[in-house]
Amino acid sequence: MIAAVGFHAPDEPSYRAQLEEWHQNRIKSLKSETGWLNLAGLFWLNEGKNSVGRGPDFDVRFPVANELKELGIFTLQNGEVRFTPNPGASVQADGKPVTESLVIFSGAKSKPPVLAHESLRWFIIKRGPKYGVRLRDLEGQFLRDFHGIDRFPIDETWKVKAKLEKPSEPKTIPILDVLGQTTQTPLAGTLVFDHAGKTYRLDAVGEGEKLFILFGDPTNEHDTYGAGRFLYADKPAADGTTTLDFNQSINPPCAFTPYATCPLPPKQNKLAVAIKAGEKRYGDH
Repeated sequence: MIAAVGFHAPDEPSYRAQLEEWHQNRIKSLKSETGWLNLAGLFWLNEGKNSVGRGPDFDVRFPVANELKELGIFTLQNGEVRFTPNPGASVQADGKPVTESLVIFSGAKSKPPVLAHESLRWFIIKRGPKYGVRLRDLEGQFLRDFHGIDRFPIDETWKVKAKLEKPSEPKTIPILDVLGQTTQTPLAGTLVFDHAGKTYRLDAVGEGEKLFILFGDPTNEHDTYGAGRFLYADKPAADGTTTLDFNQSINPPCAFTPYATCPLPPKQNKLAVAIKAGEKRYGDH
């Protein structure tokens, strides 16, 4: 049995201060230029040429600012995306002016460049067989309307020790996303933890130096985001244990914008216990 981490002082200021600092960094990340709050569009490209501009008369329709404006052409061919600027359009790629046709996505590129025009930023993403233009607007409505995220009161009983049970041989689990696409994702292992005398299990996948857990629970019905929440944890120590702090459970990007492509919790990660810790419901995009 994996016992919950015990604390002699449930309201220990240092722990609360650490959580508040973590939360403020979370808010800064959401509001940053690379955060989720400034997403303003997701446009799936057709094979061949796709016109792009600010207005309704283009295949890729960016928001109108002061005037209708043609920005250029996206060309999707054989898994490669090229951007050709319209003469006179002021477009930059990673801060440098784009004056001629430029490959902005290919299998050989590790990181697509970010293109910019006034307050707009965009880059190419690939989801399954689909290629899309993800648009940011640094002056967008979702960012302007953001006033913080409600949270449950801090509950240190939801900071628990967990043991990672690794599969005996490499294994994948199916992860469905909001587009209806399923990805076979390498399983890092199953986290086993105890809370209030009961044992629970959550499958985790690896994400960089962290474990990534998609989970659902009964609070999704009213208090938290309906499609579940995310949780990150450190990879286990030599003894195979790590800490799950459900006070750091967060809304997925889809809570903040309709233009994200979020994964959903696998059925084995839908817990019967209500986890009243972490972020509450923000939106229903």
